[in-house]
Amino acid sequence: MLEAIAIDVAGSVTRIVEITGIAIIAAGAFGTLLLFLYRAARDRKFTEESVACLRSSLGRAILLGLEFLVAADIINTVAVQPSLTSVAVLAGIVAIRTFLSFSLEMEIEGRLPWKRRSRRHEG
Repeated sequence: MLEAIAIDVAGSVTRIVEITGIAIIAAGAFGTLLLFLYRAARDRKFTEESVACLRSSLGRAILLGLEFLVAADIINTVAVQPSLTSVAVLAGIVAIRTFLSFSLEMEIEGRLPWKRRSRRHEG
């Protein structure tokens, strides 16, 4: 009985975390687009800088949303469906999302994630 309650709670938490991830991506996409359109209307033109800002902000929203979706998958696999098959599916999902995150980070920063500039060299 207690185990069934724990599984139900974990399932609910999984859904909440998934919805949060989806909401972050959607809000980030719409918010970024609205800001881009506002700046374009204000300046009366689309600049390379404004497009780069749009892409960067959208990429960051997607990255954050993906982190929540991965967390939901982990919770679901560990607490709700702990089987060898679900762990294999989780490994595939995490691998795909990690690749997406890596690609987005490369697109946003223009360099490999482990090649970050130190604070001493930024000034």
